[in-house]
Amino acid sequence: MDRANEREDGLSLSADEYDAVRAAFTAVAPTWAGGQPVSLDGLLAHWRGMADEVEEGYCWCAPELHNDLWCRSSLAKIWPMLPARVQEIRRPELDAFDERYRRATVPWPGRSEVGANWWTWRVPRRLVVEASELRGEGWPLGWDMMPFPRPDSVEVVPWQ
Repeated sequence: MDRANEREDGLSLSADEYDAVRAAFTAVAPTWAGGQPVSLDGLLAHWRGMADEVEEGYCWCAPELHNDLWCRSSLAKIWPMLPARVQEIRRPELDAFDERYRRATVPWPGRSEVGANWWTWRVPRRLVVEASELRGEGWPLGWDMMPFPRPDSVEVVPWQ
C-alpha cells in the first residue's frame, strides 16, 4: 500500500506494517521495468486492468497473455509475506478481480480449477485479432501453439 494513497476508511497501517509491506516487495518484485518501485496498489491496479482487458476481448497472442499475467503471479508470491491485517483489508479487492478474470476466461481442458497459479491455466473467452490472423474454426495466429483445440466457448472476432 502506498502512504500517498492511504485509505480514508480508518484502516491506516502502522509503521511496522508499512515496513513489512516494503520488505515483501523488495524481496519479490522491487521495481517495474522502468525502475519505479512496485507497490501493492500498483499490482492490484494492473490485475484490475487485466480483468478489464480480458472482459472486453483480449487483443494479444498467447505468449503475451503469459507476460501480462506477471502482475497476478507477483501478487501470489507477495501475498503470504504481507501482514495479516493488510491481507484482510485488501483481500476483497483481490477476490473481486480474480472473480472477474475467472468469469472472462475458460479453463484449459483437463486442468484443475484449484491450486497455485490457476490464472495461468485459463484462456480468454473473447479473442480480438486482425482479420488476417483468423484460421477458420481453430485458434487464430498467435494462439495456434495451444496444446488443445479451441473450445467452442472461446469466441474469436476480427478487430475493427
